[in-house]
Amino acid sequence: MTELAFTKGHGTRNDFVLLVDPDGEIALDADLARFLCDRRGGIGGDGVIRIVRAGRLAAGEGFDADSWFMDYWNSDGTTSEMCGNGARVFAAVLEREGEDLSVPVTFGTRGGQRTVVAAGPGMYTIGMGEFSVPAAEDGADSLVGAVGLEPPRPALSVDVGNPHRVTALASVEELEALDLTWQPVVDPVPEHGANVEFAVALGHTADLGRVRMRVHERGSGETQSCGTGACAVAIAMATWAGADAPRTWEVEVPGGVVTVAIDGTSTTLTGPAELVATGTVTLP
Repeated sequence: MTELAFTKGHGTRNDFVLLVDPDGEIALDADLARFLCDRRGGIGGDGVIRIVRAGRLAAGEGFDADSWFMDYWNSDGTTSEMCGNGARVFAAVLEREGEDLSVPVTFGTRGGQRTVVAAGPGMYTIGMGEFSVPAAEDGADSLVGAVGLEPPRPALSVDVGNPHRVTALASVEELEALDLTWQPVVDPVPEHGANVEFAVALGHTADLGRVRMRVHERGSGETQSCGTGACAVAIAMATWAGADAPRTWEVEVPGGVVTVAIDGTSTTLTGPAELVATGTVTLP
């Protein structure tokens, strides 16, 4: 038996098991990620985040070897490019470990370089990098079907370092009727899978929009929040609303509210992160 130290945290109830491993000594693989995320046999979480120096793992190639790297694993044992809520919890652990986040700190992810800065007690702003939206006739380039939603609806592809398909719904009631215990069906099928967001616009002024969403995450199922998904939804809403759309969006997720600011072809994500437990787990 081996014991492993961990921290448990969440960002708007998107929860993670975090491993502080600067020298890359933990043999993190799919089996270990699945065990740690198991809500009955392990600790429980939507994903695992290892805090490691970029030079200590292959995925960190191309980054400064001494910089931090966010090694993110989904609950099903697959890796993912980036997790916006996870990045805030990652930042909270960095701050606990003595990192000064009063100034922006750069870190690596499989989706590219990102930045984080403290935005008040328990709040962090993540520079989410560049996004892309394809030219799409009538604002959609695919169809999404889901249990509780008939017929399938148009969706827009948004890439924020990982792939998303955003579907607009007509009402909050329609949003709440979805059964996201089943994976939505996307046509055409994304080559590498995709997170699927369903969103309802709640109104906007010239400066600020508000939208409510739910998400089925690739590799994790429905989660209480998705940071990259919130960015994708804000980008889609701004795209659909046109040139006069607000550039800042408050995004309601089941676990709380995050704020997305759009600047040209990049976004920032601001929201809370909370560390709720530390301990050791005995590995099988």
